[in-house]
Amino acid sequence: MPFYKEPEIYGKTALSDLQGAWQNLRNEVVDAIPFPEWKRLLFHIDEAMSWESVRNLEHMRKTLLVIQNIAAQAKAPEDVIEWIEIVREDLDEVFAAIAEGEID
Repeated sequence: MPFYKEPEIYGKTALSDLQGAWQNLRNEVVDAIPFPEWKRLLFHIDEAMSWESVRNLEHMRKTLLVIQNIAAQAKAPEDVIEWIEIVREDLDEVFAAIAEGEID
């Protein structure tokens, strides 16, 4: 029985950029505490990074919209708002890569 061999090279993809953007957004929220609604933002960010959302990118897109609305209403720090926009851009790139057949 053959063993699965770990790939020696991992290619940078739109998905890896998206994963990094979510992690950076979460870190930025934690660094900016305290501010209004930070607990709700962390809850929804964790939801968006969950296995369920990763397997259903439409769910992730909807969760990102909730996050964006909470942050806007709470007047979250500017750095948090900027990272939300970066996540949105990276998620759009993932959908574009899927449409172009670069990602299955």
